Amino acid sequence: MQTTDKRSDRFALVTGGGSGIGEAICHRLARDVTAVAVLDIDVDAARRVAEDIKHAGGNAIPVHGNVADRVSIEEAVNRVHAELGPVTVLVNNAAIEGFQLFEDIEEASWERVMEVNLKGPYIAVQAVLADMRGAAWGRIVNISSLAAQIGAFKMAHYSASKGGVTSLTRTLAIELGAQGITVNAIAPSFIDTPMARRAIAASDLPIPFEEILKSYPIPRFGRPEEVAAACAFFASDEASYITGQLLGVNGGAAF
Repeated sequence: MQTTDKRSDRFALVTGGGSGIGEAICHRLARDVTAVAVLDIDVDAARRVAEDIKHAGGNAIPVHGNVADRVSIEEAVNRVHAELGPVTVLVNNAAIEGFQLFEDIEEASWERVMEVNLKGPYIAVQAVLADMRGAAWGRIVNISSLAAQIGAFKMAHYSASKGGVTSLTRTLAIELGAQGITVNAIAPSFIDTPMARRAIAASDLPIPFEEILKSYPIPRFGRPEEVAAACAFFASDEASYITGQLLGVNGGAAF
């Protein structure tokens, strides 16, 4: 899925770009677009990723932003406009997890997961739509999850939020396709990220992670770079006739 269509007028904004899958996506997109805005609520993490991209020969800026807060995201997009240009590639990656039996999930926890994982993409897309419409070209890639397809033990709020991301993707594809904007989603499974490692360390998984991986047709952790490659394809001109799709980067786990 390697792409070679680097353009001088394309700027990407990646939410949750300071670690894990988001970090890998920032590095990968930096090879294909003019510059990447690394947005994260942890601005130090965003700075580190942006500096790493610059040292590798790319162009990136760190941007502080809370995806659940409209004012914060609008301010972040204004900064991208001032330092780079209009956003024509948006990757909605920022997310939080939670591990509780459904009956134990408190309303505050439910709302927090929904705010970040589902309200966040809603806010971010609205914040950059004018840029994409002005260019008559845009790429929106949403990071969903295998959990949205098959469920996940003790993760009802997370699974539900990611199911919403998938549905949002398909509806936006219908509404925006005629305007030159494609909208697709990626559903990773067990990817080797800090989030996954935290779950393993806290014994939040229903069975040992080794047993989970053994059940996959490709029995190993996925790599963040493998998700990033799929994202780069969706963000490219090569995917210009692909929209409303959900691509599983999951080692075959959905079968």
